[in-house]
Amino acid sequence: QVQLVESGGGLVQTGGSLRLSCAVAVSGNIFSSSYIGWYRQAPGKQRELVARFTNGGSTDYADFAKGRFTISRDNALNTVYLQMDSLKPEDTAVYYCNVKRYLWMQGDWGQGTQVTVSS
Repeated sequence: QVQLVESGGGLVQTGGSLRLSCAVAVSGNIFSSSYIGWYRQAPGKQRELVARFTNGGSTDYADFAKGRFTISRDNALNTVYLQMDSLKPEDTAVYYCNVKRYLWMQGDWGQGTQVTVSS
């Protein structure tokens, strides 16, 4: 099982920004060739994709994230980031990092980091 450690969540006002980090304990080759992404789960709702790197290195974004959130990575540190700007109260959720070799896998999850956006 892969260990993932998220950080960077917190409380921010509407319109503010946060940067989440996820350190992934895998080899560099696996890190750079896996699906690695951010998901979120709000109370009473299903977990949903926010943004991810595909195993080919391209990026996918949920519609709500386009133009506001940016996923990036540092392959030397095996760390993936999520820069979130123009935050809205509806972005309030627990944000999780996930890594998997193939899209059909469930993969491994971090413990989650809480993001709360106040109105």
